[in-house]
Amino acid sequence: MPGSASPITQFYNCRLLRDHQLVADSLYIQDGKIIDPARMFWDERRTPDVRVDCKGGIISPGYIDLQINGAYGYDFSNNTDAIEEAVDNISKGLLLQGCTAYCPTTVSSRPEVYRKVLPHLGPRPGSVEAGAAVLGAHIEGPFISPQKKGAHELATFRTAKNGLADIDECYGLDNLRKYVAYVTMAPEVEGVLDTIPELIKATGIHVSSGHSNATTAAANQAYHNGANMITHLFNAMHAFHQRDPGLIGLLGARKSRPFYGIICDGIHVHPHSVMIAYYAHPNGACLVTDAMSAQCLPDGFYKLGEMDVDVHGGHVYIKGTDTIAGSTATLAECVRNFIKFTGASKVEALENATLHPAQMLGIEGQKGTLAFGADADILILDDDLFVQRVFIAGKEATSDNVKFNKKL
Repeated sequence: MPGSASPITQFYNCRLLRDHQLVADSLYIQDGKIIDPARMFWDERRTPDVRVDCKGGIISPGYIDLQINGAYGYDFSNNTDAIEEAVDNISKGLLLQGCTAYCPTTVSSRPEVYRKVLPHLGPRPGSVEAGAAVLGAHIEGPFISPQKKGAHELATFRTAKNGLADIDECYGLDNLRKYVAYVTMAPEVEGVLDTIPELIKATGIHVSSGHSNATTAAANQAYHNGANMITHLFNAMHAFHQRDPGLIGLLGARKSRPFYGIICDGIHVHPHSVMIAYYAHPNGACLVTDAMSAQCLPDGFYKLGEMDVDVHGGHVYIKGTDTIAGSTATLAECVRNFIKFTGASKVEALENATLHPAQMLGIEGQKGTLAFGADADILILDDDLFVQRVFIAGKEATSDNVKFNKKL
């Protein structure tokens, strides 16, 4: 059977992140996918149409950010009348950073906000024209703990005492099915623990435990009920205690353990804490930015949902308080920081921003990998892991062909 006649591109003089190691090899892409060159050489008797010299660089899958509230002056929970403009510009800006796929994140909001914004945050493919792929929304709250509210508006908080009916009333189950990748919930909130299995079965979404004062017993039960992630480990959760370590204690389980998001901006989590998590469960780490609208913008006052925040020197606080309200870090910075904080290998740091997030969402055959058949979303990095070139769906993204606006 003849193969596609479309052009084949070869990336050579490079090291590929493949099978948990960096290997000297070439990468071949065609029709937006990574292909096995054997068929090209032996069956079709073809040679590459385009050859890209990587100049000894590292080829990694594109980065995946599971938690980002906004960037470039836009916020996914605020100014909902401009939500499509926000998605368009953030997607393009993230792409040029090297983040080729992401989950737009909303903070705790009222039902009318979810019904308005979620249809704009559903999955869409990435491209040079559209920017980074959207993997579906991450809804953070409002089924979370008032004791661990962080930068969330208390007036929006809810319980699930009526089970799935309360979830439906808040988000709309059909919205969850169509537009959402995962939700963050606190296991100890009334009704949540028992509703997790039913919610997953009814909608197919993932559940993450976070903004929670849960005991170890409740956290463990949530995991066994299907919550396969912990939202921004160490932040907005029961502090570690030797007799009841809470959500953090799940990293010490003897058998299976959840994935966990961790913000390596040097502000949210002390480097020593990052090191503890890395030693406890290296294969579960998912680097996230938790960035808000001030990412890549000057210091000043911004919005996070309906809350006013003060941004200065990389620190983000609810205005007039010392409550952290997100970050301004990029995922590329978090990857480099992870190595700085832990001494981990380049492979481990890169997989924390590629393979592990894809595994958490169950899309590791398509994203976060350089396996044959995967999407050709790739980065060329130098030895210090600075992004040199970005490709999405096999096409290079540059500041010349990806234009976006910053909302100052």
